[in-house]
Amino acid sequence: MELTAPILHDELVEQCKQGNSLGYAALYQKYAKAMYNTSLRIVNHTGDAEDVLQEAFLDAFGSLDSFQYKSTFGAWLKKIVVNKSINHLRKRKMELIDIDRTAVSNLPQEESPDEEEIRLKVDEIKAAVRDLPNGYRTVLSLYLFEGYDQEEIAEILQVSHATVRTQYMRAKQKLVSIIKKGQDHE
Repeated sequence: MELTAPILHDELVEQCKQGNSLGYAALYQKYAKAMYNTSLRIVNHTGDAEDVLQEAFLDAFGSLDSFQYKSTFGAWLKKIVVNKSINHLRKRKMELIDIDRTAVSNLPQEESPDEEEIRLKVDEIKAAVRDLPNGYRTVLSLYLFEGYDQEEIAEILQVSHATVRTQYMRAKQKLVSIIKKGQDHE
């Protein structure tokens, strides 16, 4: 059964390459929700995520001839969605400061909060992630939710690996701080 799913998707891609509108609709239905959620975790705005989704599908469908089956269609599309989401944030003036170019890297490390003591419902964590600044949320989402490693994130965001590592560490600390603050108000 595992072998039939990729073959089915390849057949859908082949149908699209031949101009079959049902193939386009089937691929869109198959991947739209997951790709929307991927974008939403990065851009943090429903309207923007919808725009990114539509642009990503337009680009993907427009360049299907360049799809060579070196990965699944979903992985290929996800890369397009992530890049478009990040570009969208850049247009909104998201700033990731390169730690290598600042004196911030010389500051002493803050003590890490005890994350084991913090247990929350999924909705509370999602709300806390949405409250993170764009840069933190982007790095955290790409690493934790999208499965990119820190080197890949550095390449995608065009910053150093040290910057990504620091942004990720600070994002976790900020997330814990937001969560604790929410618990204090209950």
